[in-house]
Amino acid sequence: MKRLNLPNTLSLIRVLLVPIFVATLIFMRDIPIWGCVVPLIVYALTAFTDFLDGQIARRCNMITDFGKFIDPLADKFMVLSSMIAILVVMLLNGYTTLALTFMWVVIIVFLRELGVTSLRLVVANTSGEVVAASIFGKVKTVSQMVGTILILIEPLIPVVQDTHMLSYVSMAVIAFTTLLSGIDYLKTYLPYIDANK
Repeated sequence: MKRLNLPNTLSLIRVLLVPIFVATLIFMRDIPIWGCVVPLIVYALTAFTDFLDGQIARRCNMITDFGKFIDPLADKFMVLSSMIAILVVMLLNGYTTLALTFMWVVIIVFLRELGVTSLRLVVANTSGEVVAASIFGKVKTVSQMVGTILILIEPLIPVVQDTHMLSYVSMAVIAFTTLLSGIDYLKTYLPYIDANK
């Protein structure tokens, strides 16, 4: 078996960090301060590997077929797993209204990922076109990661922890950029699909 290059190793590390984040978020939630700080650090490290592996792969010409597969898979695994874990913690902590609002954000993110992934496969199989990441897709990814960090950091900020204002604003930005990105992909690549084939 060939050795993995650094970007692909970082992608795999990202996959391995996700269950650690989920476990610390859920099982440490009753520990003051550290119950927020530890999951936050783990998530920040997970998100940083996403930034780092892409930069290294492009600058050092280490782009591989396995990397094209594992990197987006690790991203989706990270985003969806972390959001579901946060939703569970909101419910366990009794934040019903917050959880219901976040549930819609999770549904929007899930449907967008499902739709765009399906679109990529269909376009690649029918026309041979590669669905490249757009600027809206990159903005969406950044907003999801930054928004998740802000939601995680909110319990550490007394001014906003009671109103959950930081969480609500983060949710609105995540939902908006996710929808915008999904619409952009549909608009750009639906013409490549021939319904008669």
